[in-house]
Amino acid sequence: METIYYVLLGLMGLCVGSFLNVVIYRLPREKTILLDRSRCPNCSKQLAWYHNIPLLSFIALRGKCAFCAQKISPRYPLIEAINAATYLFFFHQYGPTLLFFTVALLASALLVIFFIDLDFQIIPDSITIPGMILGMAVSFLPDGIGIIQSAIGLLVGGGALYCIALLGDWLFKKESMGGGDIKMAGMLGSFLGWQKVLFVFIASASIGLVVSLVIMAFSAKMRKERLIPFGPFLALAAMVAILYGDRIVGFYISTILRIP
Repeated sequence: METIYYVLLGLMGLCVGSFLNVVIYRLPREKTILLDRSRCPNCSKQLAWYHNIPLLSFIALRGKCAFCAQKISPRYPLIEAINAATYLFFFHQYGPTLLFFTVALLASALLVIFFIDLDFQIIPDSITIPGMILGMAVSFLPDGIGIIQSAIGLLVGGGALYCIALLGDWLFKKESMGGGDIKMAGMLGSFLGWQKVLFVFIASASIGLVVSLVIMAFSAKMRKERLIPFGPFLALAAMVAILYGDRIVGFYISTILRIP
């Protein structure tokens, strides 16, 4: 029976991942998400249902559109596979609990934010604002962090990044951080609490610095424009906080601060 649960959950993760692809493509382009059938972005032909089977259709079509033979981005099956793998990992960690559904939902939202911000340098309010509300709502659950921790996390997350943005604007004499990043930080704080969201800031800044230096070293365009979105780094750091946040915070308190 346990094997069946994992198989069904993996299939569900793939299907949700396929829907996330739709959201990633349509949301920043302000297209309807639920009411229109999928089409090839190259020839605009409407795809049949069997062209949209997660992973399998990509393999059967050999990564090309069934109508115009235009190559399909490997990002689509990659997102489906990542989402399914994330669900399976969290289920292995937490079992069929409310905590599992919470972190799985948050992970899917982070996956959408990662790719939208990577492509368009925006983080949609339609994800972060409901995310703040949902983060505070799930804090009441038996496995939740508690409404006080959630509220403080939201304020610390959004407030701290807002202060950093003001400092950056003053130093660079231009907008250094978008409002979407600030709202995303507030959303993460509402889910994770203030201690983990502080770790997210440190980890995302560290990851962002390393990746930015590498990209700018090999890309003259990036060196000139210096437009590297911060949302993907926040998303990566948040995933680390979800997976290992309790251990990291516990290690810091017991080893660095030496509080028993």
